[in-house]
Amino acid sequence: MRRRALLLATLLPMAAAAQPGVTEPQPRLPTEALVIVTRDDRRLEFTVEMALAPEQQTIGLMFRPEVKPDEGMLFDWGQPRESAMWMRNTLASLDMVFIAADGRIHRIAERTVPRSLATVESRGPVRATLELAAGTAERLNIRVGDRVRHRLFGTAP
Repeated sequence: MRRRALLLATLLPMAAAAQPGVTEPQPRLPTEALVIVTRDDRRLEFTVEMALAPEQQTIGLMFRPEVKPDEGMLFDWGQPRESAMWMRNTLASLDMVFIAADGRIHRIAERTVPRSLATVESRGPVRATLELAAGTAERLNIRVGDRVRHRLFGTAP
């Protein structure tokens, strides 16, 4: 609990000051293919924008009115770490999929609240976070333990 409080104390001031002066979406980032393989071996294909640089990650999907059903944004943290996201200036509700270094889905936060400064945490170390349109996890029956195939995890889609 102390570690969580320390993490929140560190992140909340950054959230409140995140990208002052940014008032519009960032240009579309380079895209890559990503596949989620469900426990019943269904292959769910997505095209994801790659948020690699800290400034890209800080802006993320802010000010975008929607995320298409087969698209998303993948945040690469470079190495496993705790991930804490917020929805500041994000207009569309999202599903946040937290992915471990081996490509296994560690946690899913469904239907996050637009424009909220509340943190959405990975609750354990993850290599990446995938943001999808709200309701995607439920609609496609994506669950914790499903596998993500992408070069970040050493698996080609």
